[in-house]
Amino acid sequence: MIRDLIEKNRSCRRFDENVPVSRETLRELVDLARLSASASNLQPLKYILSSDPERNALMFPCLAWAGYLTDWPGPSQGERPSAYIVMLGDTEITSSFGCDHGIAAQSILLGAVERGLAGCMIASIQREGLRQALAIAPRYEILLVIALGAPREEVVLEAVGPSGDIRYWRGPDGVHHVPKRSLDEIVLG
Repeated sequence: MIRDLIEKNRSCRRFDENVPVSRETLRELVDLARLSASASNLQPLKYILSSDPERNALMFPCLAWAGYLTDWPGPSQGERPSAYIVMLGDTEITSSFGCDHGIAAQSILLGAVERGLAGCMIASIQREGLRQALAIAPRYEILLVIALGAPREEVVLEAVGPSGDIRYWRGPDGVHHVPKRSLDEIVLG
């Protein structure tokens, strides 16, 4: 059921790095994105796939992991993603990518969850560092990086408390908590 997939699709930031994600799985996930909606059906998104540990190591330092967890520098060795999908916008097709990359990323992540994987959509990217590391041509705008792998953390949804604080947090047991506003709070009429 789609609701189950959406509830399970949480930003995962700790993975079992020893569990590989095949290039074929990455291609299947990108195929889901390819079949998703695109503004004016322009289909301007392009992808770089990586399931190679050496290439992944080049990408890792170009990514920021959890803005609200200020004392956490990101996943340690052994808990890093096994794979990445770099989402690019082809500026020779259009200069505006609207929400295409968000739609595509959600399709990829839902497909990953369906396969027992987890992921994290990352927009906090050292773009020039990543461009150099992967030799990305200037015509491609770096939009997002999706980190993927076997999950090594538990993520739970909970109601936003009386303070209204929506910041996610990690408890002493390592469980990652994600507060969500109530349906009544977000439906205005």
